[in-house]
Amino acid sequence: MLALEALVAEKSIVKKLRNIFLFLLGYKKMGPKDFPHQEGLAWETIHTMTHRGTHMDAPYHFGSMCGQEKAKTIEEVPLEWCFRNGLLLDFTHKKAGEWILRQEIIEQLQKIRYEIKPLDIVLIKTGCDQYWNKPAYLTAYPGLSKDALYYLLDKGVKIIGIDSYSLDRPSFIMMEEYKEKGRNHDALWPCHFAGRDREYCHIEQLAHLDKINMPTGFKICCFPMLIEKGSAGWCRVVAIIE
Repeated sequence: MLALEALVAEKSIVKKLRNIFLFLLGYKKMGPKDFPHQEGLAWETIHTMTHRGTHMDAPYHFGSMCGQEKAKTIEEVPLEWCFRNGLLLDFTHKKAGEWILRQEIIEQLQKIRYEIKPLDIVLIKTGCDQYWNKPAYLTAYPGLSKDALYYLLDKGVKIIGIDSYSLDRPSFIMMEEYKEKGRNHDALWPCHFAGRDREYCHIEQLAHLDKINMPTGFKICCFPMLIEKGSAGWCRVVAIIE
């Protein structure tokens, strides 16, 4: 058996050497002239992180455990969460660093006479996508309060999307509060770390929510890229308006 394996390995090496030799001589080499119209096929190689651009954060991003269960990675997010009725909440009046409060969400729902249903996909419009590719994109947005987040999750919401850099307030504001409050970790990424207690996903860095001209009556499709054991997946989010 050992002799047979050695013979197979030797033949494989000889074959590789032969192919390399033929390639160098030009017999196994292809160039533009070998393709129709002397044009080959296009492709790209991308080196980036899963939290760039429009992406969905999986429960695993918030922590390795969600309650007493192992947190879901992005490929484990249920498909039924990702194609549901949409709800658009308008907070474009909010200033940088301000909280989006529970009572403000309730008031908007009362104004449009809508009761949130389980698995509704909630979109929060801040208008901060206008700062994309500018320094203000990282600093000029409001954040959802933890109390407001829990209100949505209590209604059965599993996916929340926002058209700014993060669902939480800008990092420099959280860091300042963290130091002012004696290094109280509750000041840091409250919506993210809430995901260690309550299972949900959020989509960050959305754009063009201003194109949706109604608060309800549309569907959202937001299937993330399946990345094995990933904490997030790039996501092309589409609003389907009848």
